[in-house]
Amino acid sequence: MANTRTALLSAVAAIAGVTALSQATLAEDAAKEKCYGISAAGKNDCASTGNNSCAGTSKSDYDKGAWKYVPAGTCLTTTVTLPDGSTRAGALQPSKS
Repeated sequence: MANTRTALLSAVAAIAGVTALSQATLAEDAAKEKCYGISAAGKNDCASTGNNSCAGTSKSDYDKGAWKYVPAGTCLTTTVTLPDGSTRAGALQPSKS
């Protein structure tokens, strides 16, 4: 009976831990937004369009289809300097042009 109770308590603790972790992850995610066109080659956070599909797979700097997480509300004011010396702000949606 003690083994059953210990196993049950362990299972409950594991579920509580996963729930707490999930809530922390949701809070973290709410504090971030996807910002397209600002990641260096191989530094994108995940899914994008075109020739790369997940974290670290973008092939070129500042690919307009690759995104990186930034603090919520900062994407449109985040800028990068392009190879030609011009600057570009991040975008909340991927751009095809």
